[in-house]
Amino acid sequence: MYKIEYSKDIEKELSKLPKADVSKIVAKIDGLIENPRVAFGAEPLQGKFKGLHRIRSGNYRIIYQIIDDILTILVVKVSHRREVYR
Repeated sequence: MYKIEYSKDIEKELSKLPKADVSKIVAKIDGLIENPRVAFGAEPLQGKFKGLHRIRSGNYRIIYQIIDDILTILVVKVSHRREVYR
């Protein structure tokens, strides 16, 4: 099983979102523990985000990095779909 860690900006990003959406996002993140590469339609990203993966939660995107050596998932960014890749 993987361990989940958050970047330092995630708490601030989540505090700006509606509470109903935050609970759904946290549930999706917790679901990554078993198999982060295929959970919830996870897709690897390309371009400047190469090496990262993303999953969808409504209109929000969760960007994360899988670190296999230490079985860790680092959640890098959670944001609205129109802003997340900027």
